[in-house]
Amino acid sequence: MKLFYRHYGEGQPLIILHGIFGISDNWVTLGKRLAEKFSVYIPDQRNHGQSPHSVTFNYFALADDLHEFIREHKLEKPMIIGHSMGGKVAMTFALEHPEMVEKLVVVDISPRKYPGRNVHFDMISAMMAVNFDAVHSREEVEQLLETSIPNKRIRLFVMKNLYRKTRTTFDWRLNLEALSANMDFVFEGVESSDVYEGPTLFIRGGRSDYLVDDDTPLIMKLFPSARIQTIEKASHWVHADAPTELCRLFSLFLGKECIAPGFED
Repeated sequence: MKLFYRHYGEGQPLIILHGIFGISDNWVTLGKRLAEKFSVYIPDQRNHGQSPHSVTFNYFALADDLHEFIREHKLEKPMIIGHSMGGKVAMTFALEHPEMVEKLVVVDISPRKYPGRNVHFDMISAMMAVNFDAVHSREEVEQLLETSIPNKRIRLFVMKNLYRKTRTTFDWRLNLEALSANMDFVFEGVESSDVYEGPTLFIRGGRSDYLVDDDTPLIMKLFPSARIQTIEKASHWVHADAPTELCRLFSLFLGKECIAPGFED
């Protein structure tokens, strides 16, 4: 599958993978900061953003997309950063193709299986309920989402997927039907009898319950060289809550200073 992507900078290749309902645009600010020292690629994963849609949606398919992307762009041993769902894609790929990954960073997700979270189903239901024949502005769409998604921050995150289809009509870039039908796969664990022994960093948000102390044994089993660090003031959306601290941890782990002067949280 030929993925849409954004590219910044030159140097050693670095790929950033967004999470469920995300798009490459969510990581542009951090991507540009990392691009001071790296050649940064930020793809839209299948059924997201401007990438193609497919009825197939699971971590094996997403990892195959990443493999094809790396081959297509002739990237030699890229470093891979993945957040949430993107972190599980990155883990799956590293376990399947350890020789192709220089370093691995997983942001606020564990390899384990998760119970379904109502917030995800609420987001899908709210988006699918929007009748685009009856709305004519972004403000009207946000008002329709407000009841089902009362958290403004999450609502604005969802709104990133809204685009103007014609001069007067809107639509979602997400393939909501495929995501809804396959949401159980998103909560599945990373299954492998292999290990990735390369340098690995797990970063968790101190205000998030996606990555907890009980996850450590499974992480160390699959990624024996892993280190786990916490950004205390961050929620699951670490890149939005603490971009400077996150970039600092990236810099220390990746071995190159890539923090733009004067950029503060």
